[in-house]
Amino acid sequence: AGKGKRNQGRAEPSRAMEDPTAGRALRRFTWEEIGQRSGRGPEQQERWLVIERKVYDISRFYRRHPGGARVISHYAGQDATDPFIAFHLDKTLVRKHMSPLLIGELAPDQPSVEPSKNKKLVEDFRELRANVEKMGLLNPNRTFFILHLCHILVLDVAAWLTIWYFGASTVPFLFSAVLLGTVQAQAGWLQHDFGHLSVFSKPKWNHWVHKFVIGHLKGAPASWWNHLHFQHHAKPNCFRKDPDVSMHPLFFALGKTLSVELGVQKKKFMPYNHQHKYFFIIGPPALVPLYFQWYIFYFVIQRKQWVDLAWMLSFYIRFFLTYLPLMGVKGILGLHLLVRFIESIWFVWITQMNHIPMHIDYDKNLDWFSTQLQATCNVHQSLFNDWFSGHLNFQIEHHLFPTMPRHNYWKVAPLVKSLCAKHGIEYQCKPLLTAFADIVQYVSTCCVPCAKGFPILWSGQVRDMGKGTWITEVLGAPQPLLPPVVVTMKQRGGRAG
Repeated sequence: AGKGKRNQGRAEPSRAMEDPTAGRALRRFTWEEIGQRSGRGPEQQERWLVIERKVYDISRFYRRHPGGARVISHYAGQDATDPFIAFHLDKTLVRKHMSPLLIGELAPDQPSVEPSKNKKLVEDFRELRANVEKMGLLNPNRTFFILHLCHILVLDVAAWLTIWYFGASTVPFLFSAVLLGTVQAQAGWLQHDFGHLSVFSKPKWNHWVHKFVIGHLKGAPASWWNHLHFQHHAKPNCFRKDPDVSMHPLFFALGKTLSVELGVQKKKFMPYNHQHKYFFIIGPPALVPLYFQWYIFYFVIQRKQWVDLAWMLSFYIRFFLTYLPLMGVKGILGLHLLVRFIESIWFVWITQMNHIPMHIDYDKNLDWFSTQLQATCNVHQSLFNDWFSGHLNFQIEHHLFPTMPRHNYWKVAPLVKSLCAKHGIEYQCKPLLTAFADIVQYVSTCCVPCAKGFPILWSGQVRDMGKGTWITEVLGAPQPLLPPVVVTMKQRGGRAG
């Protein structure tokens, strides 16, 4: 019965939406009209999106969107059919709540796929999605997740027993810190499963357990994770839409196109030519203990997420009550900082190995499949890699099917590879250590165009695009890895600057 309900909630993409406007005429729109309602510009500008040829006005609703205002706004002016299907379990219920937002549909002469997207690829991926549902690959094995939770709890208890039995001398202190760091990393992968609604058929059950795992086991707020992570999945590696690349340009120069843009504008917030070196200082070791650790409290208080705050405090109360009698105040503060340090290194290397070396640019409104494939890559499968990364070594499959239980990624991977081969799309998969090295290599490459102003060789004509904007092509560069790109120059003192 549970599987039946789950399959019922995961309706096939081809299933027609129930028409809440039966009995009254619907307005007809073109893709051009929809594209003009992207919410860009004045705050009061309209925001429309399309789901299965139906047009919805989210101008007032987007701030109340349960998944967050930004994630739905990222698709304003675009077709949101595939992300709608990918993110929601009970689509029938969601459609019911969406009915008041329905204002019309695409005109009969308008294609079902946006002109900027590959129609055949969109159709083939939706067929793949339907086959995945029929194969039951979206149904979880709950025993897998129970065992994973149990192994986290065993490690947590083992860390405390180590200090209790052997004392707080150097060796047991460090061993306990490693165990607790492992607990934090593995609990991070587990909360990721519940956050993506991958374990239970009902979203609210996933939400409840998600708050427990991320709040009580990790000391972080579920609302903060949802706010950031769903944006990342909606538009991965899209600058100003994916928070995971928001370190550009304040700390790092990311993406070859964006780096050239910094060079044109002569903006330099950091010594980018050394970013592959200071990455090891402000990147993996510092993100969690020096930033996340403190920002999450500001987030929940500023947004009045009191339930999340209570779960977070339960983690710290439990941690201090269990370790304070054994170690004292200084010992417990040192242990906590060291655990966050270990967690941070583990988290950053794993989460960035699949994305940072990939294409980073502004949103080009590509189809769902292309958007995910150009921003993600995989790491070779092994028992260790699966455990160490929480199955995020299958990042491609996870991004294409975000609600799929992770133990099924390896089963759908051959089907995804086949679709990539059919359409000539590269399916990248590499060894674990190579993936780590590629992060540093990519960061060092991106710093070249913007490190000293704009050391680029120019070729070709500059075209006047009107309104003080010119377009030109960068055809040469000091680094062979820099591809031809298009950059925009703004007028400065009556000339192109």
